[in-house]
Amino acid sequence: MKQTRLQNAAYIRNFVFGVEDSLVSTVGLLSGIAVGGVERSQIILTGIVLLFVEAFSMAMGSLLSEQSAQEYLSRKEVSMRASATDSVIMFVSYFLAGLITLAPYFTMESKSALPISIALSLGSLFLLGIVSAKIFGINILKSGIRTLAMGGFAILVGVLVSLVVAK
Repeated sequence: MKQTRLQNAAYIRNFVFGVEDSLVSTVGLLSGIAVGGVERSQIILTGIVLLFVEAFSMAMGSLLSEQSAQEYLSRKEVSMRASATDSVIMFVSYFLAGLITLAPYFTMESKSALPISIALSLGSLFLLGIVSAKIFGINILKSGIRTLAMGGFAILVGVLVSLVVAK
């Protein structure tokens, strides 16, 4: 029972981390280059490259860190196969969440896509907090607001940095 609970916690950790990090990182990068006046086609190319590279990097980081945690707990060498599911969850959650922030740039010019991309990211962060709260049996509104605020602050930092550097 305890092993199943630990494994479920790893799945949830990788999913939440992948979604949150992708929403914040992707919208931060896209906002930064959109504010810098980069053409829409270059924003899309940059976004797609970011999603593949970061999703893969995050998946490998998850694989190594989850394997390390399992080896620490068991005090013996553990096969990487045991952490493969965690890695896949990280890759898929990061990649799909990043598509949410990139999607407006496929159909709109950068100036119009930018605020919609940010709004979609913020809304998705709030939804992530609500879904997490439902799974954990905790206060839905508090979790939604907390996730929105923490991710939103990181997005704000990224946008402000891009405004300062782009000038």
